Amino acid sequence: MPGSWLHPLAWGFVFVGMTNSSAFAGTARSTLDDLIGPARMQRLATARPLGDAIVLEGLAKTYPDGTEAVRGISLRVAAGESFGILGPNGAGKSTTIGMLSTLVKPTAGRATVAGFDVVAEPTEVRRRIGFAMQQAGVDDFATPKELMILQGRLHGLRKHEAAARAGLLLGVMELAEEADRRLATLSGGIKRRVDLAASLMHLPAVLFLDEPTEGLDPRSRSGVWDTLDRLRSRLGITLVLTTHYMEEGDRLCERIAIIDRGTVVGQGAPAALKATVGGDTTLEDVYLHYTGRPLDDTRVAA
Repeated sequence: MPGSWLHPLAWGFVFVGMTNSSAFAGTARSTLDDLIGPARMQRLATARPLGDAIVLEGLAKTYPDGTEAVRGISLRVAAGESFGILGPNGAGKSTTIGMLSTLVKPTAGRATVAGFDVVAEPTEVRRRIGFAMQQAGVDDFATPKELMILQGRLHGLRKHEAAARAGLLLGVMELAEEADRRLATLSGGIKRRVDLAASLMHLPAVLFLDEPTEGLDPRSRSGVWDTLDRLRSRLGITLVLTTHYMEEGDRLCERIAIIDRGTVVGQGAPAALKATVGGDTTLEDVYLHYTGRPLDDTRVAA
């Protein structure tokens, strides 16, 4: 709908403007609606951009020991889409995300993210992506606020801008009460939420999430899902997530690619994939249909 989407390049102006408002400055209790309201009023963009945020063409990775972790994957992810890569541990999901985020160098094929080649232009790619890894990348001696301000400064924010944005995101992620506690004292689930919040500090156009709710309790998992869904649908961020939770794929993803042993064996909207199997089916049934084995079957190394 025109006026309902804010282009990622415009988000910075909205946040800087909000730092001068007494309703937002210095508070960690701002909700996502607090953040979105002014963005809508600014109307800095009127429509979702056309084209693909991510393009993979025959992307492959073979490790020195001969392990073929990814075997010629081709797919496209539209700007503003929520795209899931489903499969068991060892299917090649994390390696694929690693190549798209420039952490792993492909051995064949090519990929572009936000219009830039992941091999030829890795710096440009990194400026436009956020990445929350399977293991939370946090410093146990820092506080959530300190970690997020540092992340913002590394991405070129001025100190007061980084502090203001950290306060907003801590509120969005319901981390205000933990903002000044050492990360070593926090639970694994809270650390995952801090890692996710830090990955948003530079307002990336594309956010990669590697098993974003692994190890979280059902309530925390549901809270993360709600936040991610609203970030995508109301701010236009492109989400790419890997998961082996079928419910997570159903809940968050507009389209899904099912990966088995390094190849895409099926892709489409969750409802369309389930329709290929027929009856009252789940994504677990879909995985069994496309691979011939249950999701929790013996895994290969990735």
